[in-house]
Parts: sequence; structure tokens; C-alpha cells
Amino acid sequence: MSGALSIVNAERSDIPTLISLYTAAGLDTRGPHDETTARAAWDRMHLAVPGVRVFIAQRAGIAVGTYTLFILPLLAHAGAPEAVVEDVAVHPEAQGQGIGRALMQHAMDLAREAGCYKLALSSNQRREQAHAFYERLGFARHGVSFAVELP
Repeated sequence: MSGALSIVNAERSDIPTLISLYTAAGLDTRGPHDETTARAAWDRMHLAVPGVRVFIAQRAGIAVGTYTLFILPLLAHAGAPEAVVEDVAVHPEAQGQGIGRALMQHAMDLAREAGCYKLALSSNQRREQAHAFYERLGFARHGVSFAVELP
């Protein structure tokens, strides 16, 4: 797949495309998403965090990747916001073509423009290739992350 890569804002109508990318990339480990559930989640997410943005990377009109960017206002750090990236997915057939790098550069640029003091993301401990990828982009392991799975 060749051609210029564009990164555009996803809209609610793009939910089928997002579900397809999440599924292809193995992101949805809690089972298949249906569009009704995803639309409700989209609405809740945008209601809870009005500035949240979901992006889709396209090449030759085909969706090849996505990520979600949260800009969170904080009290600490002199009131500077923090950016958090979630739901990064690149279609397996498009991996190794610089799409993930372009998505993360896009996120870093937006975070910098918003005056964020850092851009953070988390990655499953077992995803060592992803960790190496993020480190090549300049991300450093930072602190210790804790999570609890909720039923």
C-alpha cells in the first residue's frame, strides 16, 4: 500500500472503521465490539472528556491506523496539562510502514501545541516489540504503572 498518509479526526460515523482496526490489531481483548455498544461508548467518552479526539490514519483512502488523544487539565505541574494516548492500533498489513511513527509524532505535536508537560501512554507488559518501538520514538519508561482488572 503506497501513497501519502493523512491523519484525520474520526467522527462518530467512523465507528465501524475503528472497530475494524481495533479487531485487526488485536486491541479488543474483552470480546467483539458491536456498533451499538461502541456508539454508546463514544458518546460517554465525549461527554466525560469534551476535548478527547480520535484520529484515523488513511493511505489511499483506506484506514490503516488510529489512536485516541486525551488532554487532561491538572492542578500540579504549574497547571500544565498532560496528554495521554490510548487505543493505538495499526492494521497488521500496514505495520512496518511508518504509520505508528506518524501517529505518535502527530500526538506529540498536538500535545506540545496544547502546552502539555508530558505525553504518556501505557502498553501491556507482554508487548515487548511495542515497547521497543516506543523507545525508538524517544519515549522512556516512566515510573511504575499499576492496574486492576474490573469485572
